Amino acid sequence: MTDTAASTSVSTTPRQVWTRSRGLLLGFVVLLAAGIAIAAVRSGGHHGRLDPRSADPYGSRAVSELLADRGVSTRVVTTSRAAEAVTGPDTTLLIATPDLLTKKQQSSLRNAAQQASGRTVLVAAGKPSVDTLSPGVRAEQPSTKTTLRPACSLPAAQRAGNADTGGIRYSSSLPRTTSCYSSEGLPTLLRISSGRGDTVLLGAPDILYNDRLDEHGNASLALQLLGSRPHLVWYLPSVGDSSAADSGDRSFFDLIPSGWSWAALQLSVAAVLAALWRGRRLGPLVQERLPVTIRASEAVEGRARLYSKARARDRAAKALRSATRTRLAPLVGVPHAGAHAPEALLPAVSAQLPDSSEDLQSLLFGPPPPDDAALITLADRLDALEREVRTS
Repeated sequence: MTDTAASTSVSTTPRQVWTRSRGLLLGFVVLLAAGIAIAAVRSGGHHGRLDPRSADPYGSRAVSELLADRGVSTRVVTTSRAAEAVTGPDTTLLIATPDLLTKKQQSSLRNAAQQASGRTVLVAAGKPSVDTLSPGVRAEQPSTKTTLRPACSLPAAQRAGNADTGGIRYSSSLPRTTSCYSSEGLPTLLRISSGRGDTVLLGAPDILYNDRLDEHGNASLALQLLGSRPHLVWYLPSVGDSSAADSGDRSFFDLIPSGWSWAALQLSVAAVLAALWRGRRLGPLVQERLPVTIRASEAVEGRARLYSKARARDRAAKALRSATRTRLAPLVGVPHAGAHAPEALLPAVSAQLPDSSEDLQSLLFGPPPPDDAALITLADRLDALEREVRTS
């Protein structure tokens, strides 16, 4: 009996646990690897982006050093208040990523720049910032070309020649505006004069990168745009800027870190894949005649595995008891109709086994077993009862 019980155990084995969970583990590993790869791609080569202190390919230290050779001092600030404080008529204010600023910061910077009457350079200013920092100008779709011809009367552009300015294009109906480096009819460099000062919108930051400075006329254009005044204030917006917290018109989505939409998309794809993987077939099972004969032992084992997988101990116990009662009824002289009636079957079995100490009520009509071990014990007791009735 020990060997039989061991071979018919319905408890979950380590191999079954691994088989069931390996798909989920594989999906988790794939998502983790994809996240690490995306993070590496997004961070690789962009450390110190547009930072005049950084020597990385996407840094701007080369521009800063060339300006220093020409007597232009560069001061790096990371808060809008600091940028406003040092802006003056002899200062060029460069805003590296204007789209990261809040509306309040943009308005404050514009007011400070107008009062200072210096030069303001907006690098790749898009729709979130251009309306506030440069009213009357609209940001259009980016250019499909990288290197463009100046084709304008701006002396700095004429001296520089071709440059990698292909980026955001701009449209404007303002007076005293000079449009350069046009792509498909719209400029990627726009200079707007206002009294003694001016504003320059640069559609792409490529001419400021260390690894692109020596290409075409990038260096010449960058030095002329940033070196027209003796002092350069290089503003790098940062997440630690306390002035950004003073803005009262920020929505819920403004408070969510950048990249949340991409993470939400990844989680949605993972949820869909998990649903497809774990989804059950639609509709009831259809019974079909088998083309081959299956041995009874294989059918019993297969059904037992289904019960085990579904953890249906109650159904398994009900099937065992029902089959035992059906076989016991003719052995003790009970009609088939009374095989599943306790008042008919139990007295007949008790009369057949007067010396038995078995609790027949609990054995044949009792509650479902609480665990797999109890289910196996129930099967053994039912088997022993049937053999005892047959030999009595």
